[in-house]
Amino acid sequence: MAEQRFEEEEESQESSARKRERAVEFIRHIRAMDRENLHGLILKEAGEELAQFFLNYATDLMSREPERAVQNASSLLLIGYLIRGHEGDRSKGPRPASTTWVH
Repeated sequence: MAEQRFEEEEESQESSARKRERAVEFIRHIRAMDRENLHGLILKEAGEELAQFFLNYATDLMSREPERAVQNASSLLLIGYLIRGHEGDRSKGPRPASTTWVH
């Protein structure tokens, strides 16, 4: 049992490291893009309405707490990441219940 827990922790650490590497690689790719290509990618992946939603959300967040701009920017990036992960989970179909009491 302890061995299984150790293996799960090890897999989780490897998964986190892979996620970090992929995030760093993607951010480098985005930073190297010219503005027009980046704008096209945003429109293709998110669409105008979602891009506007994020702009409004970020503007509101930054205006409420301008002294926390760096933390808020980081939070916005993480929110985008979580949304993307959630979209990926939903595309796989419904998840089975994780507990038996739901039946």
